[in-house]
Amino acid sequence: MFHTAAGRSGCRWLLVKKDFVQGVCSLGRRSNSNALAAARQLLENELESIRQAGTFKNERVITSKQAVSVQVQGQLQPLLNFCANNYLGLSGHPDVIEAGKEALDRYGAGLSSVRFICGTQDIHKTLEKKIAEFHGREDAILYPSCFDANAGLFEVLLSPDDAVISDELNHASIIDGIRLCKAKKFRYKHKDMADLEEKLKESQNARMRLIVTDGVFSMDGNVAPLKEIGQLADQYQSMIFIDECHATGFFGVTGRGTEEYFGLTNRVDIINSTLGKALGGAAGGYTTGPKELIHLLRQRSRPYLFSNSLPPPVVAVAQKALELVMGGSGLSQKVAANTARFRQGMSSAGFQIMGENHPICPVFLGDAKLAATMAEKMLGRGIYVIGFSYPVVPKGKARIRVQISAAHSFDDIDRTIEAFIAVGRELNVIH
Repeated sequence: MFHTAAGRSGCRWLLVKKDFVQGVCSLGRRSNSNALAAARQLLENELESIRQAGTFKNERVITSKQAVSVQVQGQLQPLLNFCANNYLGLSGHPDVIEAGKEALDRYGAGLSSVRFICGTQDIHKTLEKKIAEFHGREDAILYPSCFDANAGLFEVLLSPDDAVISDELNHASIIDGIRLCKAKKFRYKHKDMADLEEKLKESQNARMRLIVTDGVFSMDGNVAPLKEIGQLADQYQSMIFIDECHATGFFGVTGRGTEEYFGLTNRVDIINSTLGKALGGAAGGYTTGPKELIHLLRQRSRPYLFSNSLPPPVVAVAQKALELVMGGSGLSQKVAANTARFRQGMSSAGFQIMGENHPICPVFLGDAKLAATMAEKMLGRGIYVIGFSYPVVPKGKARIRVQISAAHSFDDIDRTIEAFIAVGRELNVIH
């Protein structure tokens, strides 16, 4: 045992050092706590402003699988669901679910890797081939979501010498993706072909030009004038990009989307779309188009290179859904019939229904609080719909967005129309 002065001195130094470190750490915590407290107050002020504007979004909790009828936490009875992107009703289809289970057993829960290291299985390549075949394109590439597909495309495709010309109401993911690229940026008024032509004239010095549009605009349910866009693209030697998230699988006679809806073939150069809506509703997005572009995206697209591969069950679910669509299921005809019935019934009752023969059927109300109130009263009648207001839609253009599915029956459609009529009269929306 050592009890020398030096030894005892060393022990004292250790004690002093420990106290010093604790003091420094405590000071750091106080400093961080002060900064965090200030940040919390700023964030709470922002949240309160959202509440005061009547645009705070509460999330209802579903305790069942996604379907036409869902169980919602706090509700005693199941609700008729008219606000899902489950356009074909495949999210809960038994064959789709079984495909996911089988893939889970055979391929595992996930890859724990990005695609180019050790994250590509044969089912990923099979699905990409099937997507390209479905759209009649040369190749396709999978992403974790279509948001990622939109984030990963423009930066790779366009240089500072190029120009991108985008519809002003394009989806937020398109807007964010365009922000990442260095091309000259132009925005044309919504579906305004005269303004699009003006922007094409302004950008004629660009090396390459890309017209960018949603196929179907998700808040309004209206459709891009693809024939006219194509004519301008030919006249001004521009390419066309289209986001088909609210069209793939169900829009057009066989569900091929906006091109098919207008009777066009290969009018569009690049298509981005999703596996998370009509095609099983799980997750995933993709780009399909020229093989050279797809090869380049595999080399340079950051969301693809730095994101885990799609989980095998998700891949299998999408593939089975795509097989059902391509196998002539008749589901796109069923959703079209349901859409026509709802739109006609609501219009006859005096409601203003936005959009153009699409399953997205926004019931226009204008006032944000009225939209929220009507949605709550519809919930009380067993109908699950959501009110949309600023900043999701422009101020003064609040609406309830109703979404029709092939899984809805005519009785479901009629019951929902009756509920809208009763609530609409109660709130003096119709008379």
